Amino acid sequence: MGLGQKIKAKRKELRMPQEELAALSGVSERTLRDFERGKLSISLQKALDIAEVLGLELKLVEA
Repeated sequence: MGLGQKIKAKRKELRMPQEELAALSGVSERTLRDFERGKLSISLQKALDIAEVLGLELKLVEA
């Protein structure tokens, strides 16, 4: 499962519409929609902003 899919799953778990998450995280609805569908890559900062709104923490780990 990719990051976009995980973001979508958490958003749905919280019953938060895409419009609300987009507004609270400062990204466009289209960007969020395409990211969740795996059609778009976003910057690390945007991913962090979205994760923060959802109460998630992104971590970088060595492989």
